[in-house]
Amino acid sequence: MKRTHLPLNGLRVFDAAARHLSFTRAADELAVTPAAVGQQIRALEDVLGVVLFRRTTKGLELTPEGEAGLDGLRHGLLQFEESVRAMQAGQSSKSLTIAAPRDLTQRWLLPRLADMARADPELRLVLLRADEAIDFTEANLDLAIRWGAGPGEDEGEAIESEGMVTVEAPGGGADTRISWPGCISEGDASLVSVGDAGLALDAAAAGMGRATVPELLARGDIALGRVAMVGAPKPYPHGYWLVAPLPQWRQKKVRALVDALTR
Repeated sequence: MKRTHLPLNGLRVFDAAARHLSFTRAADELAVTPAAVGQQIRALEDVLGVVLFRRTTKGLELTPEGEAGLDGLRHGLLQFEESVRAMQAGQSSKSLTIAAPRDLTQRWLLPRLADMARADPELRLVLLRADEAIDFTEANLDLAIRWGAGPGEDEGEAIESEGMVTVEAPGGGADTRISWPGCISEGDASLVSVGDAGLALDAAAAGMGRATVPELLARGDIALGRVAMVGAPKPYPHGYWLVAPLPQWRQKKVRALVDALTR
């Protein structure tokens, strides 16, 4: 069945005017002028093809046509309000679905989420592994973390980092370069190839060679002494970004999560 395009603003004005039986008091409630209320009522009457009010010596009164639809209208407006509250409730829910690369989740994200969960026992988290192409709708995601030069078509905020670092086992390791997809190439033919930067860190810690990885990813391993830096960090155009489409990005719970992860 084809849906009728309802003049919702006019119906809301009609409800206020019918309750007060006064355009002036309805205007006060709606924070508009009495003239604007009158215009909305006349436009609604034109759309519906009925007269809703009559002016009498006693003041404004509803016509039988206006009175006939009033109960149903008020019930409908209450349902609209309930629907809006139900949609807004998602912004204050304690459930968050986050997608991130496996190695970043293990080394950087999980410790921070654990702190958040300890501070808020009602927090419910769903963690997914981020693929290169993330479908926010299909995965019902609130937030994702991507490696790249920017947020792409989504809204986003960079996670602060010093760029890239080269690491090896404490006390030194093999001269072999450890490679991973997306790593900085130095043209060394003698290398070990692994699946991601996290595995490259593990291989370096095991003494298999040197790995150049995101400083953000290696920060904890360096602090714990699992690996040692070779030289100073180097700036790099790519980094980790917190991203989401604009509707998710505006949600209060997502903004709170972004603030917690970037402070």
